[in-house]
Amino acid sequence: MLDPTVRRAASDDADDIDQIGLLEREARAALIGQRGGERWLIEHPEVGAAWTERCLTVDVWVAHIERVVVGYLVAVLGPDHIVRVDQVWVTPEARELGFGDGMLAAAIAGAVECGAEAVEGQALPGDRHTKNLYERAGIVARLITTYKRL
Repeated sequence: MLDPTVRRAASDDADDIDQIGLLEREARAALIGQRGGERWLIEHPEVGAAWTERCLTVDVWVAHIERVVVGYLVAVLGPDHIVRVDQVWVTPEARELGFGDGMLAAAIAGAVECGAEAVEGQALPGDRHTKNLYERAGIVARLITTYKRL
């Protein structure tokens, strides 16, 4: 297993910002046709060209190999003192190498530093990669929402 290189995204690093934008498009495309994917896409508008600003207002973590960003994680501290993993993505070619675990560990450490009381995240039904990531970090399901289109 690689020792993942994880750090906060640099809002002044154009390469980071460009690469996060590309990964965001890749992540969003992967959600199309997945159960719950359409709703997630509506509830999480594309950041697009605004990643520089996003990196200034919330914690954005990147995983990289040399200068190539292979994953990103967005952690948002809410007024309830809960850090929510808003987005997490590792490009398929870099999965199972520890990058997701490294970004989530960094986000949890950041949450502890800022005095958060808990961390939570979401995973779509059938998204075993994300569910496994959360479970390895001790994040467990506390609510399951069901749905039927009428």
